[in-house]
Amino acid sequence: MRRLSYFLLFIAITSCGTGKKGKLTSKERKISVAAADNARRGNEKKVEKETAATRPSYGDPTKADGIINTALTFSGVRYKFGGTTRKGMDCSGLLYVSFAEHDIKLPRTSIHMAEEGKKIRVKDVEKGDLLFFKTNRRSKRINHVGMVVKVENDEIKFIHASTSRGVTVSSLREGFWNRAFVKATRIL
Repeated sequence: MRRLSYFLLFIAITSCGTGKKGKLTSKERKISVAAADNARRGNEKKVEKETAATRPSYGDPTKADGIINTALTFSGVRYKFGGTTRKGMDCSGLLYVSFAEHDIKLPRTSIHMAEEGKKIRVKDVEKGDLLFFKTNRRSKRINHVGMVVKVENDEIKFIHASTSRGVTVSSLREGFWNRAFVKATRIL
């Protein structure tokens, strides 16, 4: 019982809080993004003919698409702290389950997920990369994670579970997410 109490306390401290408390500043942090996916696309017919052996190493787009599609099946699921089911999910639970469906093991919490993979520049993000956020101004710890689902025209869209909207797709251009952004990592 004592271990369970400690575990629940640990999860509460490291969970995916997305509270918007406090006064927002009118000053937005600008992040300019170049769609790295364009380099891979180039000529659509040529990309379709590439094999796994000849394709440049930009991660695994097939695996990324599969993981994204799995995550998107949870769209609209309500937010539930510590949740990993269709009855409710938190941000790290969404990615934990989505990656596990494709035989990729990730840590269960966003703070520990942030320690995995290779750190990449935001202008180099691609589908399947993870974005990390600090949504609580009083805390200096990463407490939220999302996965890039689309990079188009310098806009990064990511899926995540927010406390207010549940599992949803948001844009890094949105002021709140833009200000809270910390780093991006590549797992695939």
